[in-house]
Amino acid sequence: MAIIYPTADTIGRLIATIGKANAITDPIEMQPYLREWRDRWVGKAAAVLRPGNAREVAQILAIADETRTAIVAQGGNTGLVGGQIPFDTGHEIVLSLTRLNRIREIDAGDNSIIVEAGATLKAVQDAAAAVERLFPLSLASEGSCTIGGNLATNAGGIGVVAYGNARVLTLGLEVVLASGQIWNGLRRLRKDNTGYDLKDIFIGSEGTLGVITAAVLTLFPQPSDRATALVAVNDVQAALDLYHLAGGIGGGRVTGMELLPLTGIEFVVKHSPLRTPLAERAPWYALIEIAGFGPPGLLRLALEQMLSEAFDRQMLSDAVVAHSQAQARELWNIREMLPIVQKAEGGSIKHDVSVPLSKLSQFLIEATAAVERLIPGARPVPFGHIGDGNIHFNITQPKGADREAFLARWDDVSEAVFEVVLRLGGSISAEHGIGRLKRDLMPVIKSPVELEMMRGLKRLFDPKGILNPGKLLPDEK
Repeated sequence: MAIIYPTADTIGRLIATIGKANAITDPIEMQPYLREWRDRWVGKAAAVLRPGNAREVAQILAIADETRTAIVAQGGNTGLVGGQIPFDTGHEIVLSLTRLNRIREIDAGDNSIIVEAGATLKAVQDAAAAVERLFPLSLASEGSCTIGGNLATNAGGIGVVAYGNARVLTLGLEVVLASGQIWNGLRRLRKDNTGYDLKDIFIGSEGTLGVITAAVLTLFPQPSDRATALVAVNDVQAALDLYHLAGGIGGGRVTGMELLPLTGIEFVVKHSPLRTPLAERAPWYALIEIAGFGPPGLLRLALEQMLSEAFDRQMLSDAVVAHSQAQARELWNIREMLPIVQKAEGGSIKHDVSVPLSKLSQFLIEATAAVERLIPGARPVPFGHIGDGNIHFNITQPKGADREAFLARWDDVSEAVFEVVLRLGGSISAEHGIGRLKRDLMPVIKSPVELEMMRGLKRLFDPKGILNPGKLLPDEK
């Protein structure tokens, strides 16, 4: 799509659909919508529009389609690949969906909830808990990320191993198309084989095919018993062996298992008030959560017995089991602090990748070696969801290095890491999406046939190319 700057008349028409109180045109007031939280991407916009319902979104897109005005949909602005940030030309309109934040309906008997795209993930979790149900999608940013963004990037989080990613948790969608038409696909059916599953086209499409305005999500019974432990292990394979052993605990199942490196633990202790309860230092740690149904406390006993067996089999060197929900929360806080404390150590080059579980140990060994050959002294901080093979392979700058000079090596480091990922049959994007960061790598990871099918969908749903142009698809700037 050629860059077309919206005229004053077009901007006036767009603002009229929502009222001046819900539009922002002042450059300073627009800044929070134009900056990614790590400052990797900073853009400009002709205006920020904040519609309050799907009808207003439809009116905005109809005008945008008519005038060929580019639209960048945005939720909580927590994305890490630049998909929600406009370019610096200033010709795009940011469509903030945070006012579409209602919980429209919740049905505990049907185990479903209908929510608008601007509702935060935490709000949906709380609404489910209020009727003794669980919405299992869980992310570190859940207090600010929104459901629309979660679906647009097919978010995963810590519960994928037990419950699946956002795509699996979605029963139906409401989507506004580029033309301004509203598709009401808010069906709560678990079985519906009446042709193409249209919702899956929009989930993971990063706002390039349509704007998700509401969704029907699956709820689950709230587990009555949980057990959490932090374990020290000597290598990644031992953590994998522990994961498989934990899967056999009677009355429960693994609902989360996180891999944490010693370097990351040291960063947390150094730059936060948190402390590890383990006396034993180890190269790796695993955070395990088991959940199920039955009298509270039984899973903790079962987890303790399993860890005792694992200790006898030399699978671990130390472990602590939480004896209360507060203690469990403290253990999870260590994991959730990892992305934050890396800032205090300087520049961080980040990757969100996945590999088959059987290749996880090999990936971490080879990728670490590749990075250390490229930048001696670089400090890898790989952590993530061991149960589904999704690792956030982050690299912190060498001690005393120049931050900007280190970050300038981002592409070189990524090329080295992605070479290992692809050689082992993995994916260069596990849950954050493609956005701007990985757009130009698509021809490397997708066949010409795949790319043409994707471009065909783009031409069908957005023939004028107004929806989030320059994101996801290569050569579409």
